[in-house]
Amino acid sequence: MSWQSYIDSLKTADQSGLVPVNEAAICGIAPGQESVWVSTPGLSSITAEEIKKLSGDRSGFGQHGVYIGGQRCRLIRDQMDTDPIFALDLKTAADADGNAYGICVGKSKTAVVIVKGTKDASGGQLSSKVFTVVSHLRKSNM
Repeated sequence: MSWQSYIDSLKTADQSGLVPVNEAAICGIAPGQESVWVSTPGLSSITAEEIKKLSGDRSGFGQHGVYIGGQRCRLIRDQMDTDPIFALDLKTAADADGNAYGICVGKSKTAVVIVKGTKDASGGQLSSKVFTVVSHLRKSNM
Protein backbone atom coordinates (compact mmCIF):
# COMPACT_ATOMS: atom_id res chain seq x y z
CA MET A 1 0.00 0.00 0.00
CA SER A 2 1.39 3.41 -0.94
CA TRP A 3 1.46 6.27 1.56
CA GLN A 4 -0.94 8.18 -0.71
CA SER A 5 -3.51 5.40 -0.33
CA TYR A 6 -3.49 6.00 3.45
CA ILE A 7 -4.28 9.67 2.83
CA ASP A 8 -7.03 8.68 0.41
CA SER A 9 -8.47 6.31 3.03
CA LEU A 10 -8.44 9.02 5.70
CA LYS A 11 -10.42 11.31 3.40
CA THR A 12 -13.34 8.91 2.87
CA ALA A 13 -16.79 9.10 4.43
CA ASP A 14 -17.24 7.63 7.92
CA GLN A 15 -20.22 5.63 9.24
CA SER A 16 -22.33 8.82 9.30
CA GLY A 17 -21.82 9.25 5.56
CA LEU A 18 -19.87 12.48 6.03
CA VAL A 19 -16.20 13.09 5.24
CA PRO A 20 -14.76 14.51 8.48
CA VAL A 21 -11.13 14.87 7.32
CA ASN A 22 -10.25 17.94 5.29
CA GLU A 23 -6.43 17.68 5.38
CA ALA A 24 -4.07 14.82 6.22
CA ALA A 25 -0.35 14.06 6.45
CA ILE A 26 1.92 11.18 7.35
CA CYS A 27 5.34 12.17 8.64
CA GLY A 28 8.42 10.11 9.49
CA ILE A 29 9.68 10.45 13.05
CA ALA A 30 13.11 8.73 12.95
CA PRO A 31 15.59 10.98 14.81
CA GLY A 32 17.39 13.24 12.35
CA GLN A 33 15.08 12.20 9.51
CA GLU A 34 11.84 13.91 10.52
CA SER A 35 9.97 14.78 7.32
CA VAL A 36 6.60 14.81 5.59
CA TRP A 37 6.19 11.57 3.64
CA VAL A 38 2.85 12.44 2.07
CA SER A 39 0.25 15.13 2.63
CA THR A 40 -2.62 17.10 1.24
CA PRO A 41 -1.74 20.70 0.26
CA GLY A 42 -2.99 22.22 3.53
CA LEU A 43 -0.51 20.25 5.66
CA SER A 44 2.47 20.20 3.29
CA SER A 45 4.27 22.94 5.25
CA ILE A 46 4.77 20.87 8.42
CA THR A 47 8.38 21.33 9.52
CA ALA A 48 10.90 18.86 10.91
CA GLU A 49 10.89 20.85 14.17
CA GLU A 50 7.09 20.50 14.47
CA ILE A 51 7.35 16.75 13.83
CA LYS A 52 10.04 16.43 16.54
CA LYS A 53 7.78 18.17 19.05
CA LEU A 54 4.75 16.04 18.17
CA SER A 55 6.67 12.78 18.51
CA GLY A 56 8.79 13.81 21.48
CA ASP A 57 8.30 15.63 24.77
CA ARG A 58 4.82 17.13 24.79
CA SER A 59 4.84 18.34 28.40
CA GLY A 60 4.66 22.02 27.39
CA PHE A 61 1.69 21.62 25.04
CA GLY A 62 -0.89 22.27 27.76
CA GLN A 63 0.62 25.62 28.66
CA HIS A 64 2.20 26.78 25.40
CA GLY A 65 0.31 24.94 22.67
CA VAL A 66 1.95 23.53 19.57
CA TYR A 67 2.26 24.49 15.92
CA ILE A 68 1.32 22.30 12.96
CA GLY A 69 2.15 23.67 9.54
CA GLY A 70 2.75 27.03 11.19
CA GLN A 71 -0.75 27.11 12.69
CA ARG A 72 -1.04 27.43 16.46
CA CYS A 73 -3.05 24.70 18.18
CA ARG A 74 -4.14 24.14 21.76
CA LEU A 75 -4.08 20.83 23.54
CA ILE A 76 -7.41 19.10 24.17
CA ARG A 77 -6.23 15.63 25.21
CA ASP A 78 -2.89 13.78 25.14
CA GLN A 79 -3.20 10.00 24.96
CA MET A 80 -0.22 9.55 22.64
CA ASP A 81 1.43 7.11 25.06
CA THR A 82 -1.80 5.28 25.98
CA ASP A 83 -2.16 1.84 24.40
CA PRO A 84 -4.15 1.27 22.16
CA ILE A 85 -5.13 4.92 21.55
CA PHE A 86 -1.76 6.54 20.71
CA ALA A 87 -3.41 9.88 19.83
CA LEU A 88 -3.23 13.57 20.60
CA ASP A 89 -6.31 15.78 20.17
CA LEU A 90 -5.80 19.45 19.36
CA LYS A 91 -7.86 22.45 18.25
CA THR A 92 -6.61 25.20 15.96
CA ALA A 93 -6.76 28.84 16.90
CA ALA A 94 -9.77 30.55 15.34
CA ASP A 95 -9.31 31.78 11.79
CA ALA A 96 -10.42 35.16 10.42
CA ASP A 97 -14.02 33.88 10.25
CA GLY A 98 -13.94 32.65 13.86
CA ASN A 99 -13.75 28.96 12.93
CA ALA A 100 -11.53 26.56 14.88
CA TYR A 101 -10.77 23.08 13.57
CA GLY A 102 -10.06 19.80 15.28
CA ILE A 103 -6.75 18.08 14.68
CA CYS A 104 -5.86 14.54 15.68
CA VAL A 105 -2.31 13.19 15.67
CA GLY A 106 -1.68 9.47 15.98
CA LYS A 107 1.71 7.84 16.50
CA SER A 108 3.00 4.54 15.18
CA LYS A 109 6.55 3.25 15.61
CA THR A 110 7.94 5.14 12.60
CA ALA A 111 5.42 7.87 11.80
CA VAL A 112 2.83 10.35 12.98
CA VAL A 113 -0.51 10.52 11.20
CA ILE A 114 -2.05 13.99 11.28
CA VAL A 115 -5.59 14.90 10.25
CA LYS A 116 -7.34 18.26 10.28
CA GLY A 117 -11.10 18.12 10.30
CA THR A 118 -13.77 19.94 8.43
CA LYS A 119 -15.55 22.77 10.22
CA ASP A 120 -18.27 20.48 11.58
CA ALA A 121 -16.17 17.36 12.28
CA SER A 122 -16.11 16.07 15.86
CA GLY A 123 -12.97 14.95 17.64
CA GLY A 124 -14.39 11.44 17.79
CA GLN A 125 -14.77 11.30 14.02
CA LEU A 126 -11.16 12.40 13.53
CA SER A 127 -9.71 10.08 16.17
CA SER A 128 -11.60 7.13 14.69
CA LYS A 129 -9.99 7.76 11.29
CA VAL A 130 -6.52 8.15 12.81
CA PHE A 131 -6.98 5.08 15.05
CA THR A 132 -7.68 2.88 12.01
CA VAL A 133 -4.49 3.92 10.20
CA VAL A 134 -2.24 3.94 13.28
CA SER A 135 -3.52 0.50 14.35
CA HIS A 136 -2.71 -0.89 10.90
CA LEU A 137 0.76 0.65 10.95
CA ARG A 138 1.50 -0.66 14.43
CA LYS A 139 0.33 -4.19 13.50
CA SER A 140 2.65 -3.94 10.48
CA ASN A 141 5.51 -2.91 12.84
CA MET A 142 5.75 0.48 11.13
